[in-house]
Amino acid sequence: MGLRINDTAPDFTLPDQDGNPVTLSSVLAEGPAVLFFYPAALTPGCTKEACHFRDIVGEFTAAGARVLGISADDVTKQKTFDKTFSLGYPLLSDADKSVARQYGVSRRIGILPNQRATFAIGADGVIVAAVHSEINMNVHADAALKALAKS
Repeated sequence: MGLRINDTAPDFTLPDQDGNPVTLSSVLAEGPAVLFFYPAALTPGCTKEACHFRDIVGEFTAAGARVLGISADDVTKQKTFDKTFSLGYPLLSDADKSVARQYGVSRRIGILPNQRATFAIGADGVIVAAVHSEINMNVHADAALKALAKS
């Protein structure tokens, strides 16, 4: 089922869409973070989800939180996804799915590499929301924002 509320978020370092390393603990040193896993860049459901995060990213910023998208797509595809939809936040490449496994969202069967899941993480590294929905693309950002407002 993956990590849950009150679990400690595993630290990691992954390249963003520009090839720059992003380390979760460094992001958390500046405040809370929202990590959303999506199955595949440039697909309809993932595009809808990523664009919803983009559309309300100002609300996350106002809450002091940074948004990080993550999938098994390579850096080049992440860059194309960002440029095509003007997402404007880091898209991390977890090509070997090691981070997806740490968070318990790597798929064991099927063609998609990981499940759709979102984790709102407090600056202390503790998960304050864990959202698992494959079909409601907007619930991820909305639930994470609500949880951060309460924490």
